[in-house]
Amino acid sequence: MTLTLLQLQPLTPALLDAALELDQLCFGGLWTRDGYQRELDSSSSHFLVLNAVEPAGEAEADTSSSPTKSGLLVGLGCFWSILEEAHITILGVHPQYQSQGLGQLLLYALLRDACHGKLEWATLEVRPSNQAALALYRKFGFKEAGRRRRYYKDTDEDALILWCSGLQTPEFQGVLANCRQLLGDRLALYGWQLSEDWDVPHVTS
Repeated sequence: MTLTLLQLQPLTPALLDAALELDQLCFGGLWTRDGYQRELDSSSSHFLVLNAVEPAGEAEADTSSSPTKSGLLVGLGCFWSILEEAHITILGVHPQYQSQGLGQLLLYALLRDACHGKLEWATLEVRPSNQAALALYRKFGFKEAGRRRRYYKDTDEDALILWCSGLQTPEFQGVLANCRQLLGDRLALYGWQLSEDWDVPHVTS
């Protein structure tokens, strides 16, 4: 089986169109182009994308549904660095490739970079109905800390506020190390291969 290469990289201006397209697929248009541009311009925003790259010499039919399509954006995630907090603002995976470990890879990378940046805790909002996302966040130690009433305007659904503290503790570093060890094998089951530099932090300590 040919494995499709996954590359983690910061969002760049050249990837804005692809990010907007993926946003539409994942969230129905959560952020505008101006919103994404503000993330690029902000020094407190840390935005990663997950790109699926067709291996050289292994070209196949170019179809929009194929993960081997060269340069297909399959995931995106962002956190804002606020004092000692990583506020995760967006985390999305292409609907066709969900439940394959890509969300776990993105969340791992965001939290790894937050740790590398010396941040102490992380927080985010999630729909109570999104059981898959809740299960993922709980794997990393997120716990419910509150609720924002009617937070999601499209459905008037509440948002659960999740917190994960102690990012610099040995216990949390162990959680990250365990996730890192398991990621490669899980992704390979679905035809994905991690690039050699996938675990290089994208922030300076």
